[in-house]
Amino acid sequence: MAISVFDLFKIGIGPSSSHTVGPMRAAATFAQALREQGLLARVTRVEVRLYGSLSATGVGHATDRACLLGLMGQWPDRIDPATIESRIGQVLQEHCLMLDGSHPLAFDYTRDVLFLDENLAYHPNAMSLEAMDGQGSLLCQTYYSVGGGFIVEQAQIDTPTRSVDEVVLPYEFDSGAQLLGLCKAHGLSVAQLMMANECAWRPEAEVREGLLRIWAAMRECVENGLRNEGILPGGLHVKRRAARLHRSLQELGKPNVIGSTLSAMEWVNLFALAVNEENAAGGRMVTAPTNGAAGIIPAVLHYYMKFNPTVCDADVVDFLLAAAAVGILCKKNASISGAEVGCQGEVGSACSMAAAGLAQVLGATPPQLENAAEIALEHNLGLTCDPVGGLVQVPCIERNAIAAVKAINAVQMALRGDGEHFISLDRVIRTMRDTGADMHANYKETSRGGLAVAFVEC
Repeated sequence: MAISVFDLFKIGIGPSSSHTVGPMRAAATFAQALREQGLLARVTRVEVRLYGSLSATGVGHATDRACLLGLMGQWPDRIDPATIESRIGQVLQEHCLMLDGSHPLAFDYTRDVLFLDENLAYHPNAMSLEAMDGQGSLLCQTYYSVGGGFIVEQAQIDTPTRSVDEVVLPYEFDSGAQLLGLCKAHGLSVAQLMMANECAWRPEAEVREGLLRIWAAMRECVENGLRNEGILPGGLHVKRRAARLHRSLQELGKPNVIGSTLSAMEWVNLFALAVNEENAAGGRMVTAPTNGAAGIIPAVLHYYMKFNPTVCDADVVDFLLAAAAVGILCKKNASISGAEVGCQGEVGSACSMAAAGLAQVLGATPPQLENAAEIALEHNLGLTCDPVGGLVQVPCIERNAIAAVKAINAVQMALRGDGEHFISLDRVIRTMRDTGADMHANYKETSRGGLAVAFVEC
């Protein structure tokens, strides 16, 4: 399947792409199917069944709320986050859900949302939705939220078909080696090759406009994170830090204030914290490629754009295109889902993508870019996904800041070389896949091991 840059970077809401964005999209798709099949008016009850990781950490990741919003016809890229509390509160208080936004339905949360202690075979992020009338089942669909907001229906797994409308890319690649070979053969940078592929879907002007819209959403998320203060929701009582850190860093530019030699690192930390605090609060943000790792790419790009006097919009486009090339490789050959391979698939992939994007705009050759991406991913191998309390807060927020700085360091190391290195990006991606397969389920977004357990024991 051809993957677009706009599949990897999607505007949505927090706190999780796989546990919030994906389930909302699945539920909205289900409601839309009921309408399109003429079944909507006959529905008297809807049941939501959550399995695996969606069940284990569903409440902390707002999976249940996302399903209700999707059933009401809301989509993650369109809903106003400020309206979510009132929408959910109305459903719970009145015991009535407006299916697809038009059909009132009696709804009992304790009866109609089920958290099941079992896994389905295809993927740990599984959910089933069933609509019924007085006679029985009208429609039942099973969906898998496979990371980054991507969803797969059971029917696609049972009867896989190649669509006649599927886009054929001019420079299709399934490995880093193929990507480098195509760049060399055609004299293209990674960003140029990706742009040519994107133009198979839409004109170049639309690609650029769309990527700048993604960048605008990233910037808005950072600005919101720098402004908002208080305690993050969920019960851990985690304090937002970005606004206070921002004020502190602004003081560095004033007279008689001693500046930190590490201020560059602090600015990168700041931007990552701002994004992930907004994500944890359920705000508007961009999957990059997931919500749990959404602060890394914006932090690196924001720092580059803010403190480089010669930047322009073309840099944003090239950065995101090159980053997406690596994201495509990670998704095709391993996973970007924490529930499938641990946090190495989320933070590790995002760190590698950020390194590729920065290397591109700093003038790296394709082999140097591949080297930067490899360094960044290699040093995230084995990273577990063990969110405390099932919330995308501890250690997730700080983890994004650490990885953003790591991405920059990877680029600095790669640019000092000529692109030749010992371990290829392809081998590291395969290792991430194999390590994820070996990893115990307790360390893959279930909050049943690692720091999540250590916190409880304390």
